[in-house]
Amino acid sequence: MDSLFKKQVYEIIRMIPPGRVTSYGAIAKAVGYPNHSRHVGNVLRDYGDDFPAHRVCNSSGHITASCLRDFVGKLGKEGVVVKDNKIQDFKKILWNPLTEL
Repeated sequence: MDSLFKKQVYEIIRMIPPGRVTSYGAIAKAVGYPNHSRHVGNVLRDYGDDFPAHRVCNSSGHITASCLRDFVGKLGKEGVVVKDNKIQDFKKILWNPLTEL
C-alpha cells in the first residue's frame, strides 16, 4: 500500500482511547479499503515505542502480533484483561472508528 494508506492507518490507531481496542478490519474499512486488513497488519511492522499498536487485534479479539507479551502488558496497564491471547469482553470494549469518529 502507499504512504497515504500508512498515514491514515497510523492516524486512526492514534485515536483509539486507552482501555479500548479495535480490529485490523475495522481500521481497513475506516480508511476505505474494507478487504485489506492484512495490509493494516503489515503497516504495523514498523512503529515507535510510544505508538499504541497494542490496541489493535484480529476480528475475534485475539492478539496476533509477534510481540504478544509486550502487548498483553500494555493492555493490562490500561485495564484490558487478556486470557490465552484473547481480549476479554472484546465486544464491550471494541472501538469502531466508523461509528465513533
